Amino acid sequence: MVMSQVFRAVLSTKGRKTGRIHSVMLRAVKYNEKIYFSRHRPDGDWFKNAVANPDVIIEFDNSRYTGKAKVVDDKKLEEKISQLKYPGEKRAEEKRVAIEITLYE
Repeated sequence: MVMSQVFRAVLSTKGRKTGRIHSVMLRAVKYNEKIYFSRHRPDGDWFKNAVANPDVIIEFDNSRYTGKAKVVDDKKLEEKISQLKYPGEKRAEEKRVAIEITLYE
């Protein structure tokens, strides 16, 4: 059985220009043992930073995790993440870009 969960998390990325750590609170989706973050366009700093420096830190449930980010290039998976992130909402149908985080053990 596939389990999914939507929650608030702090995503910390390494700045692609400054090299400094930047943190942002986002709505996250846990699906098939991976964590996903999405947005309308790939122009956000956190998105560009995660692409340039894929080692990220995620904080939620009073815990800190490290992982590796990659851009989701599967349109069906992007649609699924939007549906899970915004259940029953009109914006679930909007086109989005997403990154997938594989947590390190």
